[in-house]
Amino acid sequence: MTQTTTDRPSGRTGGAVVPVLAFAGIVVAVMQTLLVPVVKDLPHLLDATPADATWVLTSTLLSGAVATPIMGRLGDLHGKRRMLVASLAVMVVGALVSAFTSDLLLMIAGRTLQGFAMGAIPLGIGLMRDTLPRERLGSAMALMSSSIGVGGGLALPAAALVAQHSDWHALYFGAAGLGVLAIALTLTVVPESPVRARGAFDLPGALGLSAGLVLFLLPVSKGSAWGWTSGTTLTLFAAAAVVLLLWGLMELRVPAPLVDLRTTARREVLLTNLASIMVGISFFVVSLVLPQLLQLPAGHGLGQSMVVAGLCVAPLGVTMMFTAPVYARLSARYGPKTTLILGLLIIAAGYGGGLGLMDAAWQTVVTSVVIGAGIGLAYSSLPALIIGAVPASETGAANGLNALMRSIGTSVSSAVIGMVLANTADTVGGVGIPTTHGFRISFLIATAAVAVGLVLALFLPAGRPSEQHPRLWASSEEDANLKRAEAALSGFRGRVLDAAGVPVARAEVTLIDRHGRRAGATVSADDGGYALTVPAGGAYVLAARAAGHAPLDSPARHGGDGHPVDLDLSLPAETVSA
Repeated sequence: MTQTTTDRPSGRTGGAVVPVLAFAGIVVAVMQTLLVPVVKDLPHLLDATPADATWVLTSTLLSGAVATPIMGRLGDLHGKRRMLVASLAVMVVGALVSAFTSDLLLMIAGRTLQGFAMGAIPLGIGLMRDTLPRERLGSAMALMSSSIGVGGGLALPAAALVAQHSDWHALYFGAAGLGVLAIALTLTVVPESPVRARGAFDLPGALGLSAGLVLFLLPVSKGSAWGWTSGTTLTLFAAAAVVLLLWGLMELRVPAPLVDLRTTARREVLLTNLASIMVGISFFVVSLVLPQLLQLPAGHGLGQSMVVAGLCVAPLGVTMMFTAPVYARLSARYGPKTTLILGLLIIAAGYGGGLGLMDAAWQTVVTSVVIGAGIGLAYSSLPALIIGAVPASETGAANGLNALMRSIGTSVSSAVIGMVLANTADTVGGVGIPTTHGFRISFLIATAAVAVGLVLALFLPAGRPSEQHPRLWASSEEDANLKRAEAALSGFRGRVLDAAGVPVARAEVTLIDRHGRRAGATVSADDGGYALTVPAGGAYVLAARAAGHAPLDSPARHGGDGHPVDLDLSLPAETVSA
């Protein structure tokens, strides 16, 4: 079934789009972080056992993992802004449910609904790719990708302050208010994406992936309580392996799958997703260790208040925010692969130095700043690598899967570090208290994860910016003009026109070589103009797609002589099949 698209790209995108989308990402991070200051008090606050109270956190993890790839695919099909607003709206409903109750089951239900907001970040990145001019895309995506850390870092001291001086339910009212504001700003400022995927939503694929993720993440998050070798844990892991294997076989046979596994299996996509797991592990270790180190009483920790602990960890998020423009410049010159490697090296340096910086509060601030800078560069590189490797019509689903990989990393990190701290704890009055020894082991585990991520990053494909990531490398108007000039001198150039000969702005133009591989991609300018380099002479196909028009595949040949080939692409009118 062919999907009809009625949305048209806007001629210009306002300067407020980036901060509004980044604000939506920060709101999601706030939702995740707001319970951190009261985690230890949840059994008392909800009149529940500690094991039951942990479901308040686990439910958000599970729903977020399930919702992220699904909302990404729905965004590709039906509009990324529409799904972004829907995600935030579900979060607001969940926050209000939690705000008006102290009942465990209702609280879990509310937190489950809040987890749906996790799809906002990949949807925001997809919107940026589809609507922003290329000269603004690098720093914009870097800020959006880092917003999860920015929001977490800034929200922690604020949530601690509220928890100390007010009813803890106020945390949820605040999250709901921020969600409503984010929805209003998105509807007012952000245009809908003109890019649509074709096909129907893969409901069996969504159900299969959801079942597999729940079966996998449930024992990951509860394994410490159930026992890693218990029958329940091992059975769920085995069931997850079977379900995900069957799901993968089914997805390979579906014409329009929820996740295109063939695209996901490409080296650049696969290695980036695996590296994302390692980055997620390293990010969550510092978020788990430093607050505990700061708040534990003297003799075991640094004896700081909840608010001071939040302020000491806040530079982690603030530094991530300020690395966004730095990333844009570095990526424009050296590429996202290099910035990912640099980010991982900085994270390793932060954890290595942090092993000896656990004796004073100011030392934890230094650790937070260094690790935050590295994570900011690494997180910013991931969506650029993904977007450079997949078609524009799949960016929502592809970034959703990448965000899922990061979530899996944080889940694994939480389980492993929790187990390490429990096994190295001192027992005082029948209560286990984490030790500095356990904190140092946790930092070593994070360093090992970074080392694995570094090896994966080194095997990512290397190439010139104009060949591999034509939309992501320019960081200024001058750079963008230079790229277009270079393309015009060595490849295909022309205009994208509709059936009446009117220029079509923001049409996606993809260059496909004789082996069926993507050799380049760009988006037409406001006057319909496009330019693409060619890696070598030979036969190609230029595939053009735009909202409101049927797709066009135009065979073309380039002599490889350095001279441009002029070729206008005339899109036929859209056709609809019942």
